[in-house]
Amino acid sequence: MSALTWIAVAALAAWVWLLLGQGFFWRTDVRLPEPARPGSGGPPPEPGDWPPVAVVVPARDESGVLRVSLPSLLAQDYPGHAAIFLIDDGSSDGTGELARELADRYGGLPLTVDTPGEPEPGWTGKLWAVRHGMALAARHKDGDDDGYLLLTDADIAHEPDSLRELVRAARDADLELVSQMARLRVVTGWERLIVPAFVYFFAQLYPFRWVNRPRARTAAAAGGCVLLRREAAERAGVPEAVRQAVIDDVAMARAVKRSGGRIWLGLADRVDSVRPYPGLSELWRMVSRSAYAQLRHQPLLLVATVAGLAVVYLAPPAALCAGVLTGRPVPLAAGGAAWALMAATYIPMLRYYRQTLWLAPLLPLTAFLYLLMTVDSAVQHWRGRGAAWKGRTYARPSAAP
Repeated sequence: MSALTWIAVAALAAWVWLLLGQGFFWRTDVRLPEPARPGSGGPPPEPGDWPPVAVVVPARDESGVLRVSLPSLLAQDYPGHAAIFLIDDGSSDGTGELARELADRYGGLPLTVDTPGEPEPGWTGKLWAVRHGMALAARHKDGDDDGYLLLTDADIAHEPDSLRELVRAARDADLELVSQMARLRVVTGWERLIVPAFVYFFAQLYPFRWVNRPRARTAAAAGGCVLLRREAAERAGVPEAVRQAVIDDVAMARAVKRSGGRIWLGLADRVDSVRPYPGLSELWRMVSRSAYAQLRHQPLLLVATVAGLAVVYLAPPAALCAGVLTGRPVPLAAGGAAWALMAATYIPMLRYYRQTLWLAPLLPLTAFLYLLMTVDSAVQHWRGRGAAWKGRTYARPSAAP
């Protein structure tokens, strides 16, 4: 058997394994329970039965999205006490002033805007802002230690019942961390090609069903929407324990799970990102800034990842084409079957994003772009540019002060 045949068969075997043995990552049915309809479940709990929630929003130069996202937080229909703490992380575009204007205009939940100053050595900017917001919330809490923190990004818009349903899910299942993967914006052609695949690849790395098993080692969260019990944060040492993490949401989930907390991650129905990524350059920066950090800055892991992407995603169409041109049936059949399985596993994510199913066969092209982004992420780290984001560059944790 030729090398091409072996590669095609290996790719097919990999897709059979991914289909059946990787936590059914391709399914999109891991969601919060639907909210109860009025009159279907008895009287709703009284306001005093709902724990207090502090909503912490780290924001750096976010005036472009805040006009849409912040009013949705101010308008949360939450029966208990809730307050918003927007932490203006050294913005130069008037983010803090705009937040105060929006609060005056829309009313709703009380809003506190503050700034933490420049991060201390060894902290990423977002986690430094989260730390400051949590400290503010602790000073304002009403003495109930059974409260929650909602850590949500400045580009995330919530439906009015979002907070209520997050707390309900956490209390009903006794969860310390509940996170929803916000539905990202998909408008432009590049967003249609790359964004659904971003969530698909994330679920492949961190199958939601594995994340949600208490005894499984897999842990992850989606940083745009994380409901965290205060007591669990203190027990896990969050955010201090993850202060250098570029991929802070996954690091936070690991810290909570390792400390004995139960976590849950799923796709969102009522939580959306309003941040636009109109062109390839914006999407490229979004992926490449943390791709090499995901590989723990290890060159061997980079090589293995590139090889794996090539075999799993690029080899099937290459083997199919080679089989057609050379008349060799095994590469043709194995490559075609692997490509078909690949496209089939991508269809549920495309349906979740309400996209045409014709994008499914293009997944090898998208994977090739992600391969290039990953390599570029490593090159930028080797050049000393690290995980650059909004004017800051973060060193590797081992090199940080």
